[in-house]
Amino acid sequence: CRQLFRSPSVPGSVPRPVLKRGQSSDRDTPVKAKRQRRVAGSPGQEASVEPVGDGEGVGSARLAEIENLLANDDRELVGDFSKPHLLPTVEGKDPGLKYISPGTLAAVLTGHFSSFIERSIVVDCRYPYEYEGGHVKGAVNLPLQRDVEEFLLEQPIVPLGASKRVIIIFHCEFSVERGPKMCKFLRERDRSCHEYPQLHYPELYVVKGGYREFFFQFPSHCEPRDYRPMEHAAFKEELRKFRGQSR
Repeated sequence: CRQLFRSPSVPGSVPRPVLKRGQSSDRDTPVKAKRQRRVAGSPGQEASVEPVGDGEGVGSARLAEIENLLANDDRELVGDFSKPHLLPTVEGKDPGLKYISPGTLAAVLTGHFSSFIERSIVVDCRYPYEYEGGHVKGAVNLPLQRDVEEFLLEQPIVPLGASKRVIIIFHCEFSVERGPKMCKFLRERDRSCHEYPQLHYPELYVVKGGYREFFFQFPSHCEPRDYRPMEHAAFKEELRKFRGQSR
């Protein structure tokens, strides 16, 4: 799962070898053509790596050096390698996922990235009684894997133009277990129904600290303006039921 989001960059204009199902789709692969990587800064700013032929006869040390250079760029590309991540990220528990701060989520909700985002979908992975007790305004409650498949994959949401993005932002109560797991699940299912590296949703994020942290920092963006913990004493039976469905 660490490799779900960490991949070498390939611009859309350069063909990439299609991996057969069963191969690891997000691991580094040999370089077969000149590769360009868009880096942090202005949209037109690019860095390039010189061609290394067709990959045959190239020393493994040289390939490792190139792949390491690409993997350690300051700003990684989204899952289909088409562009850099839009939102600023912070360090999180799982290095294979992209975490954003509660403040960045608030900025998305208030339209600070509207020039680049066609639609942002906040996925609340908590159980329904938690969601009903207080949630991010506009968030959709998708607590089970089948809910995510039905809402996001049966009729995928795609941007109308290449200049706009559809981003998915996951969270649960603390964004330690349910939110990150659901984020990984969507990426895995999305990969399984495409030729690599194509994706319906190349840009996925997890809110660090989850709803609890967001609510304490930005209660005005929550409705109702409250926070109901998962282990609330009045909802023990609901907790037992949904835990069983989640297995």
